Amino acid sequence: MGTKDIVEACGRCAMSSAADLTSGRSPFEGENVIEVEERKVRAVSRHVVALGRLKERLNEWARGFTYGR
Repeated sequence: MGTKDIVEACGRCAMSSAADLTSGRSPFEGENVIEVEERKVRAVSRHVVALGRLKERLNEWARGFTYGR
């Protein structure tokens, strides 16, 4: 890769290289596009955010209870 190549930090480059070696076609072209719109990702990940916040609150409570703070 040269310094002017467009590189994405999400791992697409590695996946493209692996797909090229195995099948010879790009997974980013045609009907089988693996891209997901950000609004769709956000819609299905709300529960993950909520559970993460709950976990943090429970951890804070447990630390306070354990160490008397």
